[in-house]
This record gives sequence, C-alpha cells and structure tokens, in this order.
Amino acid sequence: MFFLSEEYCIFVMMTTLTVNIDNKKTEKAIKAVLDAFGLDYNIDQHPHASGRALSKSEQVIFYRLKKSAEEIKLYHEGKIKLQDATEFLNEL
Repeated sequence: MFFLSEEYCIFVMMTTLTVNIDNKKTEKAIKAVLDAFGLDYNIDQHPHASGRALSKSEQVIFYRLKKSAEEIKLYHEGKIKLQDATEFLNEL
C-alpha cells in the first residue's frame, strides 16, 4: 500500500499475525495488549472449537475424512490413480 502526495511517496508495510487462543482469559489479555499498542485486530470465532476433546469414534471419522481428502488431492495432482467402483466391488 502506498500514499502519494505532490512532493513524495510513502510506502506502508503491514503484517498480519494469526494467533489461536483456546481460553477467554488469554484472549482478554492479548486484546488488552493490542489495544494498548493501538493496533487494529479482527476476532474470528470458530464454532467447531468447542473446547472439548474428540471422542474415539469422532477421531476415527476425522482421520478417515482427512486421509480421503489427501487422496483426492493427490489424484487431482496426478500422483495416484484411484480404484474404480467395479474393481472395489470385485474385491468384496
């Protein structure tokens, strides 16, 4: 970003910092520091971050979905070939 005037040009560099905070006490402290420095900030709440650990069955589902997404990515990159449904059914 830059600003022009008749006499000179000023370049402004900006940095974005992302901080993941898992408790309200720390969030309040960080916001107080940012306010004290006069910095602008945005707060994004993540609804899936409920603060509780995943159950065993939720962990299994999560890792299976994660593995599937990775395989789809590799397929789109041409790094692997996926089995078609007929081949899969023949294995059963």
